Amino acid sequence: MIHTPDSFSSVRIRLLIGLLALLPVYASATNVLVQTPLGDFEIELLDDVAPGTVTNFLNYVTDGDYEGSFIHRSDNNFVIQGGGFNFINGNLGNVSRDAAIANEFGLSNLRGTLSMAKTPDNPNSATSEWFINLADNSANLDNQNGGFTVFARVVGDGMTVVDAIAALPVANVANLFPVLPVIDFPGGVINSEHLVFTSFEVVPEAPGSDFNINLGMAGSWFNPDTNGQGWVFDVVDNTTTQLLAAAWFSFNNAPPGADDNAGFGSLQQRWFSASGPFTGNTAELQIFSPSGGVFNDPNFLVDRGEPVGTMTVSFFDCINGQIIFDFDAPEVTDATVDIRRIASSALCQAIVDGQLTIAE
Repeated sequence: MIHTPDSFSSVRIRLLIGLLALLPVYASATNVLVQTPLGDFEIELLDDVAPGTVTNFLNYVTDGDYEGSFIHRSDNNFVIQGGGFNFINGNLGNVSRDAAIANEFGLSNLRGTLSMAKTPDNPNSATSEWFINLADNSANLDNQNGGFTVFARVVGDGMTVVDAIAALPVANVANLFPVLPVIDFPGGVINSEHLVFTSFEVVPEAPGSDFNINLGMAGSWFNPDTNGQGWVFDVVDNTTTQLLAAAWFSFNNAPPGADDNAGFGSLQQRWFSASGPFTGNTAELQIFSPSGGVFNDPNFLVDRGEPVGTMTVSFFDCINGQIIFDFDAPEVTDATVDIRRIASSALCQAIVDGQLTIAE
C-alpha cells in the first residue's frame, strides 16, 4: 500500500547536510528535470490527463517546497518515493504541505509512471508526496483507494537513473524510514552524503518552435558570451533541397602533434565547416576540419577529411539561436552556445512576415 506517513515535525535528527540548490523554474513548461546524486532524469507532466494534480505538483516545485527533500522509501521492484521529508540546517522535517487535492485517477500505474501518495481509505488525500513505479503495478494500485493518480512519466533514458536509485541498499532509520535508500553507507550515523536528495527544475519550452529557417538567415552570427567567436551561415532552400552550411575558424593552444595538420593539436589557425539538412527551425550538421590548400597553387588541395563531430543549430527567430556541439575527439570539449545575428535581420523578417518571396 502507498500512503503518506504521519507527520513527525517534532523529531530532529542532527546531520551534516549539503543542500542542493533549486535552479530557476519556468511555470509555462510541462517537463521537469529531477536532479539526484546518481544522475538526472526528466519527467513529462500529463497536463491533459490530471490537470489538478499537475498544477499541485508544479506549485510545490515553483514555491521551493521540495528544497532539501530526499527519497525516503525504496521498495524492491515496486516504487521509490519522495516529496514528503527534508533535511534543512541539520534538522529532519516535513515538506510544507498544501491542502489535499481531488483524486484524478485515469491512467494505469505502469513502470516509469509517477503517481501521488495518499493516506489509506481516503482517495482525495494526496498532498506533496509522489512515487515512481518500478514495475507494472496496475493490478494493485489501480484498484485500491480510488486508484492512484498518474500525473507524469519518466522520459528518455531516465529509468536508468531511477533503477540505479532502486538498486541502492536500504537502511532502517529508527523505524521512521524502514526502507531508506542509502549511498555508500558503512553503518552507524547516516550523514548527508548517504542520502538521495532531489531537486527540481521546470524545463522551459523551446522558444520559437514554430519559426522556420529561411534564406534570410544567411550571414554572420556571433556568441554574445565570448569575445570574438562567430560563424558564417549560408542557406539553400528550394523545392528539392533544404540545407544549412556553416564555416568558422579557431585556434587551439594544445601542443602540436607530429603532423602540424593532424587532428586538433595544431597551434595554427584551423578552419571548420559544417553542412546538413534542416527542418523547421533546426538543422543537424556534420562538422569537418579541412586541411591543406594554398592560394593560387593547385598542388595544395584542400582535404575535407572525415567528419569530426556534429552540431545542432536551432534558430528561435531572425536574430537569436543556439548551437549544440558534439565532437568525436575526447580532447575537444562539447558545448552549448547561444548565437546572435551581427547584421540586420530585415531580409529574414520580411520573409517571415510574408512581405518578400525569393525565387530560386
